[in-house]
Amino acid sequence: MNAVCIDNHDSALAWQALAAVEDPEIPALSIVDLGLIRYIEPRPDGTLEIGLSPTYVGCPATEVIRRSAELALRDAGVGACVVTQVLSPAWTSDWITAEGRRKLESYGIVPPERSVANMRDVLRGDRPVACPRCQSVDTETLSQFGSTPCKALHRCRACLEPFEYFKCI
Repeated sequence: MNAVCIDNHDSALAWQALAAVEDPEIPALSIVDLGLIRYIEPRPDGTLEIGLSPTYVGCPATEVIRRSAELALRDAGVGACVVTQVLSPAWTSDWITAEGRRKLESYGIVPPERSVANMRDVLRGDRPVACPRCQSVDTETLSQFGSTPCKALHRCRACLEPFEYFKCI
């Protein structure tokens, strides 16, 4: 019985610690906001297993995120834990939390509106993206890739400001 209480406490502590880990590419968001943490589960030996999904296979930030998560868990005194990479199901922008979407917009990055079924839909750009500064939909795509492959670079024709759009993946 005590082990279950400790596991529940450790799980809550782990979630709290991970919620403070900033995404290295978008420091306004935590890895929990982005939906990168898939689960926190106790193993039979008492070790907590943390499932981490990268935004895409080969994302260069994945190793930095994993190390940051391990450090945050250690500093929080969570105890024995292991961070496991979870590739299936693949991460989707649908996993970004409502708070994460709000933070993206406040940071000046347009959050994704919907999920897509294939890469053609990711790149298609079949609808205008509203400018996060002036809300105009008179915008244009400058590049399908912004500062990271999961973002596209746009410009507002109304206020002339460039901005990024987090792709629907």
